[in-house]
Amino acid sequence: MSVLAERRTRANQRRAGMSLRPAATLALLCLLAALAASALVALTVGAAGIPMARLPAALGLWADGAANPLLARDQLVVWSIRIPRIAAAAMVGGLLAVSGTIMQGLFRNPLADPALVGVSSGGAFAAAAAIVFTDSQFGESLRFLQHQLLPIAAFAGSLVTTIVLYGIASRGGRTSIAIFLLAGLAIAAIANAGIGLLVFVADDRQLRDITFWMLGSLSGATWTKLTALAPVLAVALIACLWIARGLDVLVLGEAEAFHSGVDVERLKRISIVLVSAMTGVAVSVCGVVGFVGIVVPHLLRLVIGPGHRLLLPASASLGAILLVGADTVARTIVAPAEMPIGILTAAIGAPFFLAMLLRQRSLVSL
Repeated sequence: MSVLAERRTRANQRRAGMSLRPAATLALLCLLAALAASALVALTVGAAGIPMARLPAALGLWADGAANPLLARDQLVVWSIRIPRIAAAAMVGGLLAVSGTIMQGLFRNPLADPALVGVSSGGAFAAAAAIVFTDSQFGESLRFLQHQLLPIAAFAGSLVTTIVLYGIASRGGRTSIAIFLLAGLAIAAIANAGIGLLVFVADDRQLRDITFWMLGSLSGATWTKLTALAPVLAVALIACLWIARGLDVLVLGEAEAFHSGVDVERLKRISIVLVSAMTGVAVSVCGVVGFVGIVVPHLLRLVIGPGHRLLLPASASLGAILLVGADTVARTIVAPAEMPIGILTAAIGAPFFLAMLLRQRSLVSL
């Protein structure tokens, strides 16, 4: 009798999933369309405005027979500045949003976020240390890693921070979420103190570079940096689809996930490496950009539900939209100057975070 009841329950869950699938797929297609629209708008606005009528020619979709200095300027702006920057913003937003979704699924806590628990700060501290010590005798020996040094340092800092957090919060094969979050706050404070010390000893050029990491900016996006972002994003999305079922089952608890055939410890190790790689590479390109990983998953769960098979690619899409939009505002609101993008994401994400805390408090009081 219990076997029949279990089969009926699973059949009902499959039917419910199938009924939700068209709506969730439609939501994902809408997100991709919105991402394309936001990228199109971002191509046309900025300190050097390009009207929509001139955009096809600037993209080289048709040739202008006459020599046109304005067209040459448009093509230079679009291909050398706008497209690399928009692509970098989309990839970084996707990486940060997916990192937040994985961390919240892994720790079964909506407050988990790479920036909030110090993973981003650890990557920024390692990148700041690389900036300061590049000019030292030790740094001279690493000149052959000139372009890869900062991404490697940021990744290593994020990985070490995540491993330390995991080691502190885990005991006897179980992970304490409360200890994880509190330890994350403490490690973020330590990393920020280390960055403050590096700022104290840095010269003027190094100080400008460190400030870039602390406030976040996509002004340094280039085609070369895109070649570092694209493989990480592609591998991460493929790996996310592989671990999606495990994250779904893990919501029920580690013991239930284990009895359902999920290798919980392997799932944790893969998730930690993924989050470290994605956060480290994102930090290495644009510095510390907070709150993307905590805002995006919450908004999407309200629309497409908690299933990670759709939630993860949808998070990548909405994170890309959010950061492309924020970067467009950052480089136009005070043009020709540029506002650090971390200020905008914090201005949007911090009120959302407070609202979420108040909502959870009201639920607990009930």
